[in-house]
Amino acid sequence: MYHEATHSFASHGVKLSSVEVDLSAMMAQKDKAVGNLTKGIEGLFKKNKVTYVKGYGKFLSPSEVSVDTIEGGNTVVKGKNIIIATGSDVKSLPGITIDEKRIVSSTGALALSEVPKKLVVIGAGYIGLEMGSVWGRLGSEVTVVEFAADIVPTMDGEVRKQFQRSLEKQKMKFMLKTKVISVVTAGNTVKLTLEPAAGGDQTTLEADVVLVSAGRVPFTAGLGLDKIGVETDKAGRILVNHRFGTNVPGVYAIGDVIPGPMLAHKAEEDGFACVEYIAGKEGHVDYDMVPGVVYTHPEVASVGKTEEQVKALGVDYRVGKFPFLANSRAKAIDDAEGVVKILAEKETDKILGVHIMSPNAGELIHEAVLALHYGASSEDIARTCHAHPTMSEALKEAAMATYDKPIHI
Repeated sequence: MYHEATHSFASHGVKLSSVEVDLSAMMAQKDKAVGNLTKGIEGLFKKNKVTYVKGYGKFLSPSEVSVDTIEGGNTVVKGKNIIIATGSDVKSLPGITIDEKRIVSSTGALALSEVPKKLVVIGAGYIGLEMGSVWGRLGSEVTVVEFAADIVPTMDGEVRKQFQRSLEKQKMKFMLKTKVISVVTAGNTVKLTLEPAAGGDQTTLEADVVLVSAGRVPFTAGLGLDKIGVETDKAGRILVNHRFGTNVPGVYAIGDVIPGPMLAHKAEEDGFACVEYIAGKEGHVDYDMVPGVVYTHPEVASVGKTEEQVKALGVDYRVGKFPFLANSRAKAIDDAEGVVKILAEKETDKILGVHIMSPNAGELIHEAVLALHYGASSEDIARTCHAHPTMSEALKEAAMATYDKPIHI
């Protein structure tokens, strides 16, 4: 809202004498939203007669969990079936100590007491770019340091390039192929020592705040998994079968602690399927059809294969693209940066992947998710009536471009 007020209002005829950020009020609104959501979950527990035990749990046996409660006591919870759903934690980097004040994780980045003048983000994945985008739009000078040659390596290469250009236009700087040697706090300043990933001369960089976002790791420490013999892989992920069962009968695992994309909605689908199996029914999650969204501005959303993945499969394919610059709604609201890209099998026209960069791309992607689930062709989307003027029309036009040609470009 602040960024829009300072960058877009005047051209829409809305004049303000001054605009400023009240960070404490902003954080209070955020805390209220989080509080309401978590209280809502507690309300659902009561409604569905779920007993909520607050504390740190660890296995005593495959059917018993000892809980050190937040009140300071201890209780043992017994169950015929136990699901491990402890999620993930921030991946630490050697020699970097996170204090959540000057050197922060994504948790600390959501609770800074002031807008940092200079913010350095270590890691150009989803979380780093999202947090960098937030503070950049609030006025921080943001520099992203990434060891790899590209930002968000899982993203479609063509869309990634457009996305990086968009962030650079917003004054976000990138230092790719760069290794972080050390991060040291000195008073109110953080000093980083860097060197090229391939080796070379060291350089230094100073910041007010450094965000460490080099990925996440399964949170399984202290759960007593070794005590009951639960198997994990080298990355610390719990190994499960298609029913989400571990090698220990009666013990299951879902979400970030098992293989697959570390996304909240993937974990939710795991949970549905796991409980359906426990209840004697059938469950199903297709990890190839889990949408991914980068919540920056513009957003980037995708589902299915990237062009690089399709090429690697050796499948003959077609590509259809449509820019939001030719979309009526995007032009009308003067927010037309972005593109829809569709990949479809050449012979059958079956959609293989959809990638969207635009405002609200995370909302637009679900039509594509549904299309992939039902094995739709690009022609199926192209021949579906879309309301005008909407951003969704760009998906229809990209589908038209895939199997034939669009009409508005």
